[in-house]
Parts: sequence; structure tokens; C-alpha cells
Amino acid sequence: MPLKPDEVTSIIKRELEKYKTRLRVESVGTVLQVGDGIALVYGLDDVMVGEIVTFKDTTKGIVFNLEEDNVGIVILGSEKDIREGDIVKRTGNIAQVPVGEALLGRVINPLGVPIDGKGPIGTNKHRALETRSPGVTDRQPVTQPLYTGIKAIDSMIPIGRGQRELIIADRQTGKSAIAIDTIINQKGKGIYCIYVAIGQKMSSIVSVAETLKQYGAMDHTIIVSASSRASASLQYIAPYAGSAIAEEFMYMGKDVLIVYDDLSKHAQAYRQLSLLLRRPPGREAYPGDIFYLHSRLLERAAKLSDKLGGGSITALPIVETQAGDITSYIPTNVISITDGQIYLENDLFYAGTRPAINVGLSVSRVGGNAQEKAMKQVAGRLRLDLAQYRELIAFTQFGSELDKATQAQLHRGERMVEILKQGQYEPLCLGKQVMIIYAATNGFLDDIKVDSVRKFEMEFYKYIDSAHPDIESEIESKRVLDDALKERLNKAIEFFKAQFGYISK
Repeated sequence: MPLKPDEVTSIIKRELEKYKTRLRVESVGTVLQVGDGIALVYGLDDVMVGEIVTFKDTTKGIVFNLEEDNVGIVILGSEKDIREGDIVKRTGNIAQVPVGEALLGRVINPLGVPIDGKGPIGTNKHRALETRSPGVTDRQPVTQPLYTGIKAIDSMIPIGRGQRELIIADRQTGKSAIAIDTIINQKGKGIYCIYVAIGQKMSSIVSVAETLKQYGAMDHTIIVSASSRASASLQYIAPYAGSAIAEEFMYMGKDVLIVYDDLSKHAQAYRQLSLLLRRPPGREAYPGDIFYLHSRLLERAAKLSDKLGGGSITALPIVETQAGDITSYIPTNVISITDGQIYLENDLFYAGTRPAINVGLSVSRVGGNAQEKAMKQVAGRLRLDLAQYRELIAFTQFGSELDKATQAQLHRGERMVEILKQGQYEPLCLGKQVMIIYAATNGFLDDIKVDSVRKFEMEFYKYIDSAHPDIESEIESKRVLDDALKERLNKAIEFFKAQFGYISK
């Protein structure tokens, strides 16, 4: 049977229509040099800063430097299997971290990989590590308090939701303890907490996780761990990962507390990466953009406008000083970015005043705007009384005789200092704080022996809980001390004092 040209032509046309060219273009580069967690790569002409790239052994890296003849890449993981001449591929994705409520109660590394042995995290949501902070019109003033449960802070250095309050001190003076107590105090308040550990010992991070678990705070907390044994690259991205996780909650209309512990080690990790990438060193060998490093991080903390859901991120960055020097480079940078600082002093710490807060150098630039009226009423005189007490203590060292008014001020000041002492993991609710500070500022403790004040305080709380729980609950609900409530509180204090038995003669 002879072939028909028309049929042959139609069959060829059909086959040609089925055939489609599948051409895939990949942007690749070649490793020129590798070492110290850094790879210099030739090629990748169209790569973006902050983009994730993959090496031959599937190790990932972040593009850090764009030079004329090479690209500087920070390796996220081990470099032992990466060799000169290896192929590096673009992914087209900016560095991201998994986010969402599935992370609550978990310990993850800065890449979002769980390291707590509890299996994978069930979330499909991701956010970029680096995002723009909310603009002026996207924010609203900070007016809602975030209680730490620490009397000295909530009364004199109040923190509001959306504020950035620096905790600054030498090592081993209680910086992390304040942050941990604040996280514990958020239990049952609907506030999500994120603890970012940067350059901490692994044993310290484990201890924090166990403490939070013990006090029931791990259920509302996420720990992002970049320990001292992690690479400088992971320590560098850790706070940005924590901030991205916090932003997911904030844009859902939730309130978030994030702790960066600590930004001194973060700056050191960034300095290490920058020097390895041959960026020009500046003051103290830090690169010139070290201020921008922390400002773009901390500006992401905000109280969003009602139009955007009214969520907030409250940041507690921690900075370690050397020999109490708050005028050095990184501390002054972060002080200028934040909305106040809590300064802990060595001398107070070793003298037994804990938390060792120096009231003179500590400040909240939001101040009374984020403080309930009940606390304003009782704490208004507290800061002034303490400041006068510190001055008088210095004056009495000259050995001069004191008049009765001065002696009375010293007498009360001693009791104020005792009242503001607080054990670790013992955060107090607003009602208890208001009652004990009210008792101190109104002279009810003036005739109590100094060494009995702490015992008085503990027993007083027990008495109120058993005999007058209505007073505490009314302070918590009304958030103001009216005359009738003051009168009932006065009677309760006087009755308890009569039963206490430690009144000095």
C-alpha cells in the first residue's frame, strides 16, 4: 500500500506538537577559596545579598558580600566537605525561618531546625529573616504595661508593650535572671515569649529551658539557640530569626516578648564574619555598619496600629559591659537605640541587694505612660525617696551628727531597699506589688526591724491571701486605689502588724 504524503505530514506535525523543549537555566558559581566558615565564589553574577545558596554537599550558605570578581558567602554549617572548584547553585530564596504556633515549647537553632529531640515541627509558614520595620504610621504609642513581676522594675522603670528596654551590666550580675523572671511572669497573660541565646554555654541554655519548664512557662515560649559552639554565622542570624518568629505573632494581633541574650556576643560574631570577608575595620575593629546591625533589629519591636491588628513586640536586649563601663562602643550604640535601660551594679549585687538595679542610671523613656494608675499612686515617691537615701548614705560617711528628719529618711530608706529585694523565680502580681510598696511609702514599716522586713513581707502576702483576697483582686480589676480601698488596706496592714510581733522599740 503506497504511503500518502498528507497522512505522513499530519503524523509528523502531531509528533512535533507533542515535543516541547525543556530547557532549564541555572545560575552557578565555582568555589575559589574556603575556610573559617567563609567561601569566596566566582560566578553567580545575578545573586542577591541575603540569598540562600547550596553547595555540592547540600550545605547551605547566605550571600554576604558582592564584589567585582567574587561573591562572599557565609557557610551555614560545616565546611569540611566543601572544596575549591566545587559548584555553588542559587536557590532564588532569601533566608527564611519557619514560624507559627507549632514552635511554642520548642528549642530550635537559627535555621528553624529543632534541637530538643521532640521530632519535626509541623508548620508550613515561613518568614524572611530580614524584613523592614513598621513605619511611623503603622505604629501607635506605647501605653499598655508589660509586667516583669519584679517590684523595682514595675514601680520605677516600667516597661510597656512595644518598648525596647536594655538590660546592661557586667557578667554574673543577674541580667539573664531578670529576663527569665519576666518570661515566667507572662504565664497565663496571653503573651508569647521568645528567648534568643547568642554565644551562651550550652549548659546555660539547657538550664534556662529546664527552669522555664519547671515553672510552667515553656508552653508559651520558644528558645532560639546559637550556643558558643555554634558557628559565627549562626550566632549572627539568631536574633533575626527570633525577630521573624515574633513578627508572625505580632501581625496576628498577639503580644510578644523577645529577649536577646546577648547582643555583645552578636556584635562579636558579626565582627568575626566581617573581618574574614575583608570588610574595613573601624573602632575596636568592628565594621562601620555595626550600629545599623542592631538598629535594624531593634526597630522591628513596635506596638502596631489598630488598623494592623494592634499586636506588639517588646524587646529586652541584653548587653554585657566590662568593669561597669557603659560608655564603651557597643553599650552606647544600643543605649541610643533603645527606649531606656536597666543598669545592674556590681557593688549592689555583692552587697546582697538583688536585683542589683542602680535606680540612678536606670530609666524608662516610656515611663508612666505604660503604668497602671494604682502603681503610679504608690510608686510616685519611691524613686525620690531612694535617691535621697543614696545621697544621705554618702553624706553620713563624713561622720557628722544627723537631725531627726534626716535620721527618719535614712530609717525609711533602709526599709525601702529591703522591700525592693526579691528572690529569683519569685515574680509578683500587680496587687501584691502595690500593697507592699504602699505599706513602705506610707510609713507602715518604719517601726519594723530592718532584718525582719523581708519576713514581714512574706507573711503579709499569706495573710492577705487568706483574710483579705478581695483587696488584691480589687486592685487587679480596678487598677486604681480609691479612698475606700486605701482605708481597707490601712486597716488590714495595721491589724497584721499587731499580730506580727517584730515591731522595734
